[in-house]
Amino acid sequence: MSKRKLPAPRSARELAVRVLTDVEQKQAYSNLELKYALAEAALAPRDVALATELVYGTLGRLHTLDWMLGKFVSKPLGKLDGWARNLLRVSFYQISYLDRIPDRAVVHEAVEIAKRFGHAGIAGMVNGVLRSRLREPQKVEIPTNLPPVERIALAYSHPEWMVRAWIEQYGEAETEAMCAANNEAPALSLRANAIRVTRDELIEQIARQTPDAALTPSAVAPEGVVAHDLGNITELPAYASGSCTVQDESSMLVARAVAPASSMQVLDMCAAPGGKTTHIAELMKNRGEITALDIHDHKIKLIEANAFRLGISIIKGRAGDARDAAKLLAGQTFDRILVDAPCTGLGVIRRKPDIKWQKKPGDAEAISRIQYEILQTAAELAGPDTKIVYSTCTVEPEENEHVLRRFLADHPEWELDGTLADDMPEVVRHKYPTLTEGYMQMLPHHFHTDGFFISRLQRTNTAKEA
Repeated sequence: MSKRKLPAPRSARELAVRVLTDVEQKQAYSNLELKYALAEAALAPRDVALATELVYGTLGRLHTLDWMLGKFVSKPLGKLDGWARNLLRVSFYQISYLDRIPDRAVVHEAVEIAKRFGHAGIAGMVNGVLRSRLREPQKVEIPTNLPPVERIALAYSHPEWMVRAWIEQYGEAETEAMCAANNEAPALSLRANAIRVTRDELIEQIARQTPDAALTPSAVAPEGVVAHDLGNITELPAYASGSCTVQDESSMLVARAVAPASSMQVLDMCAAPGGKTTHIAELMKNRGEITALDIHDHKIKLIEANAFRLGISIIKGRAGDARDAAKLLAGQTFDRILVDAPCTGLGVIRRKPDIKWQKKPGDAEAISRIQYEILQTAAELAGPDTKIVYSTCTVEPEENEHVLRRFLADHPEWELDGTLADDMPEVVRHKYPTLTEGYMQMLPHHFHTDGFFISRLQRTNTAKEA
């Protein structure tokens, strides 16, 4: 269908339709398209929040919304212009999931956008579809008699292959809870920079600078603060001065698993964008040395910029493929090595809802080969007492437990480190008894955080003595 250039957006809803259409047509990342569009549009803060909600909410509920639309649109959705299809999706999302917006306002705004982006005929079609939706709400009620895979996939808008795989791994109840959590809007979480402030001091700082913000100490991460109504984080003085950085609560546990000490030599093999790298440096009190490796040179610059803002001087960036690290760093060994491996990212769907539509069966198996190669390379750079942390932001066993199992089978001189439990907060130890075996799998609904896998390896006593 037509891909003509749309007028510049004048409202949150127009911007959302524009972004969703660009994402669809360009196969682009929603977070980047939204960022660019918001920068150009200069909307009021309230409209920025609404546009963000509409983009991510519509993407998150895409499968369900299209099923609903199929009940009222006479021709296949693929036959509609992209912008018209996304205008209907955004409108159905508001009617179905946003109670605070009056239905009449949704219909009126959609018709006006259709007139501006198209013509009277399309506006009439949009008006008719939305009014039919309001007259016949029973048509969009999710059937309760569907098989579990179909029901969960439709109710929570996930691909059926993904739901099927998760049910096989985690069971029906856990899968349904995880899919529901993936549709929740994530809160903003901040990490207090321990070099400069305690968590309580950070909360006091932000409360003075932004009195309307709601701030809560993280229940999961000792340095974490969960924030609401904070506004643009880059304009927050506490952020600009380096008192904090943005990082998910579950991600903060990775540096805790590394358990670094001052004066150590640490290698972060897949370091960008640097959140875990800088956290490790803070735990080291900015003493020692961290080699931050990443395949992209421009991302090394991003790590260095983050370190500078936080007042960290011990991070040394180096561009290179982690699989070649043994050659790039020949002759060196490290006290701690972090392999925060590239992965399918299926633990961060709530932040990047388009991920679930972009991934396909077999992706996890394909990327697990790269993960294994990086982990194997890490072992080549380890000394007798080195601990290696292997982590991902996915919930796929092929990328987590299976990679570890293969590594341990091929490298009998290594074992999982059960003392990992000692370095985790009590609430986390209580939730994941497998920590005493050296690993844990956090699912998004457990603490309303990103899904994360964290494990730690050490040499066996026999290998150390050899």
